[in-house]
Amino acid sequence: IQIARCFEATRQRCCRLERDRQRAREQLARVEAERAALEVKLKHARNQVEVEMKKRHRAEAELEKQERKLQLVLESLMQEPWGSREQCSVLSALAGRRFGAALVPGRRSSAVDESCQSLLSHSDISYDRTEDDVVRC
Repeated sequence: IQIARCFEATRQRCCRLERDRQRAREQLARVEAERAALEVKLKHARNQVEVEMKKRHRAEAELEKQERKLQLVLESLMQEPWGSREQCSVLSALAGRRFGAALVPGRRSSAVDESCQSLLSHSDISYDRTEDDVVRC
């Protein structure tokens, strides 16, 4: 009778462990599906960041080009002999205020709100994908 009780206790323990194993497998499947979905989202987010960075660089280059053109126009207007002293002083003030630091290489547009620069700066983003390569057992 004692042996039968031990066998029954062992059988019940095995059933309990089998149920636990099945729940763990189901949980693992859910977590793996969620991880795969998050990896897809991460890939899309990285691609979007890359696209936006390229757009920003193109926009900044275009802005610098337009600022150089505007500066040349202002300089040309200031050199016109028909301009009055008042016009020259207004143009000088405008040129000084607008282009004081405008042509400094690497300068970002003052029109862009960069209050979140530390959070969104593209220079802080690491594209090292070694962290993505998780060893799976």
